[in-house]
Amino acid sequence: MSYSSLMVYYDLNVDNSLLLNTAADLAERFQARLIGIAAQAETVPLYFAEGYAAANIEEQERSNIQNRLQRAERAFRDAFKLRSVKIDWRCGIDAPASFVANECRAADLVVLGESRNEATLNPGDLVMRAGRPLLIVPGAVEALKAERILIAWKDTREARRAVLDALPLLQLCQKAIVAEIDEDQDAAAANRRVQDVVGWLIGHGVNASGRSAPLQIDAAAQIDALARDEGVDLVVAGAYGRGKFSEWIFGGVTRSLLHQTSRCHFLSH
Repeated sequence: MSYSSLMVYYDLNVDNSLLLNTAADLAERFQARLIGIAAQAETVPLYFAEGYAAANIEEQERSNIQNRLQRAERAFRDAFKLRSVKIDWRCGIDAPASFVANECRAADLVVLGESRNEATLNPGDLVMRAGRPLLIVPGAVEALKAERILIAWKDTREARRAVLDALPLLQLCQKAIVAEIDEDQDAAAANRRVQDVVGWLIGHGVNASGRSAPLQIDAAAQIDALARDEGVDLVVAGAYGRGKFSEWIFGGVTRSLLHQTSRCHFLSH
């Protein structure tokens, strides 16, 4: 199992240089095609504009968006002139989450930066719609080594999906640590679950070990502390949510991962 095609979201509102470097490194590591993608939605014409005036406003806005997308494509292609990566480009005038969710059928993994404002693609929205795993790269991260990976295990469909989706990265890492925060205060059961996952990973050629710890106050904080102590730069986890697409309410661990800015996170739903 490997990644043959990656997709990286080009945010029109921020500097994408570090994100593109991380995506390029991954593409070279897996000898994968890298698809750049960008989108911007139109805004509703001013309420007082009608008829010809409204049409002019809409036409001008579309022209401005198309110009931004063309500049983004040029910048994307320029960024890979000296890299041994096969690239492609897709863009559209659409809501970013909708456009990327529709187009990511062409990719094994979607790489994107952290959400910074309302105009930026929201990872929490996308992960529930894409049917593909997301690699979220905080703005301060210059590269992803993924030599030591922490799996934030919870015995759910989403966590199982995340571990399977992350298998290509796990097979290349030096050490994978499966960790469960035992919310039921049943150490034997938690340890059995963790060891099942460890055994599955070992069967797929991953150097894995496991541990479980009783819930203290905050599972997300415990996961973060363990990741820091173990020196990991990637956390793999299932993404959990409920509600309408535009109103996802995440569980504590997922919500904290989406706002954590010192390491990368691999999320699946």
